[in-house]
Amino acid sequence: MAIELRHLRYFLAVAQEANVTRAAARLGISQPPLSQQIKELEREVGASLFHRTPQGVVLTEAGAAFLTEAQQIVGSTERARVAALRAAHGETGQLRVGFTGSAAFNPVVATMIRNFRRAWPSVRVTLEEANTTRLVEGLAHQALDLVFLRPGVGGMPGIRLQRLADEAMKVVLPASHPLAKRKRLRLSALAGEPFVLFPRAVGLSLYDSVFTACRDAGFEPQLSQEAPQISSVVNLVAAELGVSIVPASIAQMAVRGVRYVDIEGDAPVARLALAIREGDARMMVRNFMALEPL
Repeated sequence: MAIELRHLRYFLAVAQEANVTRAAARLGISQPPLSQQIKELEREVGASLFHRTPQGVVLTEAGAAFLTEAQQIVGSTERARVAALRAAHGETGQLRVGFTGSAAFNPVVATMIRNFRRAWPSVRVTLEEANTTRLVEGLAHQALDLVFLRPGVGGMPGIRLQRLADEAMKVVLPASHPLAKRKRLRLSALAGEPFVLFPRAVGLSLYDSVFTACRDAGFEPQLSQEAPQISSVVNLVAAELGVSIVPASIAQMAVRGVRYVDIEGDAPVARLALAIREGDARMMVRNFMALEPL
């Protein structure tokens, strides 16, 4: 007979109660089978673990030595069980979150990350900023667990998208521009203006939204300068290299020399979504996806 975990639990109950009958009642079994299990354990160990007395039982020297090791084994087993349950419930581990540069300004992103960390403080959250293409690759190669991105109109193979609220867009102008004092303007007022935009490869969805909206307004945007990332657009507008159209949350960037103006009439929107790998059923990811956006 090999020593099993139940034998250790039986032994500990008897040692703690110093009485087989009371230990049996605590374990929910009858006294004779418990006595038999203790005898089998002693045979397996090769030494008597208890002295039998009229009042109950007392640990032998061998039993006292066995007690210390048995407590450690049972304690380790319990800790392992709890650790496994916490991991299964998504309460521990590491969650790798990605986001695009423009998505980072949306308050939904900060709110969801903050609420997740408050609800599951033992989960280590790591963050990575990249463009949409790299974020999708990170998901596909399991380098990221979920990402905030600006999705296109179509789907993405192998990716599950949870759409979040669309975000309005604003015109950003140099402060010296004749239209900068306007509270609202139609996109058609920008016809013939030089545009500062980020490369389509960096912000596919936003780039297409801007071009489509301008074409619907009756003109083709004249690209004068590409910006390496969305945050650079505003600085280049401040340098009077052109005008641009950005998600409304970018207006948090209080850059001197620019003005943000609301768009009147049909205006483009910046889509936002939370993306995970298709079929990813890990509880940690599901917990994040279940959070209220705001």
